[in-house]
Amino acid sequence: MPKISNIVLVHGGFVDGSGWRGVYDILKKAGFNVSIVQNATVSLAADVAATRQVIDAQDGPVILVGHSYGGAVITEAGTGPKVAGLVYVTAFAPDKGESVSSLIANPVPGYDPPPILPAAGGYLLLDKAKFAAAFAGDVDADTAAFMADSQVPWGVDALAGVVTEPAWKSKPSWYLQVRDDRMIPYPAQEFMSNRAGAIAAEVPGSHAIYVSNPRAVADLVQQAARSVELAGV
Repeated sequence: MPKISNIVLVHGGFVDGSGWRGVYDILKKAGFNVSIVQNATVSLAADVAATRQVIDAQDGPVILVGHSYGGAVITEAGTGPKVAGLVYVTAFAPDKGESVSSLIANPVPGYDPPPILPAAGGYLLLDKAKFAAAFAGDVDADTAAFMADSQVPWGVDALAGVVTEPAWKSKPSWYLQVRDDRMIPYPAQEFMSNRAGAIAAEVPGSHAIYVSNPRAVADLVQQAARSVELAGV
């Protein structure tokens, strides 16, 4: 396996790729070529196509990183030969035949559901007044308010998109479990991480850990890149 210098970052629902800036800066300074997918989160198929387009444009092996719904995207998009490893950041990791909708159909007991407003026109948004507490509890107040006010509507069709061939069954994977996440409860993260056979790391923090603690995310991405190189897979 040649040296891995390409990292592709895939954001989740309600946000866009700009939230990766802190992770991007750290990885760039470490010498990586970093690309960010601006997936529209309208349908899983379209987001997978956008991600594969970015992967195909890389000049060598790729570590593919997904946050939240982005985990479903990388699970479906990551089966190609250029993808050397997957990193899930408090993310969904569906199995064959599963979708985000099916994974959240049975809420984890003892955890409040995310403050998602009723669908309007086929799209979902979070209650702005509850966004910070649910999504960005450890992000500074001004940034959390901006994230709430700049939400990207998340398509109901994207949540319903079904995975056909989970990349984690054929690719090595890593999972950053975030203890205080109020969007994807910790037990759900742990279940998906264990099922995928992922190498897990754990940190305290909110669902927006990639914003509040980009170092933790970047460190796990670099660990994945080194591990794949050493394994020669």
